[in-house]
Amino acid sequence: MARKVELGPPRFKPLRVKSAQVQKLFRWLDAQPEFSVPPGEISVAFLNEVDLAKVHDDFLDDPSPTDVITFPGDPDEDFAGEILVSAERAANEAPKHSHTFAEELTLYLVHGWLHLAGLDDLEETNRPTMRAAEKLLMDRARAEGVVPEFSLVD
Repeated sequence: MARKVELGPPRFKPLRVKSAQVQKLFRWLDAQPEFSVPPGEISVAFLNEVDLAKVHDDFLDDPSPTDVITFPGDPDEDFAGEILVSAERAANEAPKHSHTFAEELTLYLVHGWLHLAGLDDLEETNRPTMRAAEKLLMDRARAEGVVPEFSLVD
């Protein structure tokens, strides 16, 4: 049975999300054999930079802007965790990395999912493992056509 992925309404007004495509991305991620996220629902929220920085400050005592915050869930409650991403930051960062906006925002979702799978990049020594996993999954996602068609409207 497919995992339930709950998408909150975007808190970054110009963002347009195709819910079915995001659901497909998470089904695809869950099928990747190298990584395993605990069972249960995943909650996803698309925020603006100010709101995500506030969460960063409130829960991690760091007021600086960030791209992704992941909170582990409770498998006993059938909840795998929550992924918060800054769609605004993705829009600003994508050109710097030669990514499309959709690729950058998908990278943030992949990064959050990898945190739920147990990868960590807070310590410098763990970052190469996280970056390699991100690259592996993003290369596959592009090749298999599962990058959601996120867009921005004026």
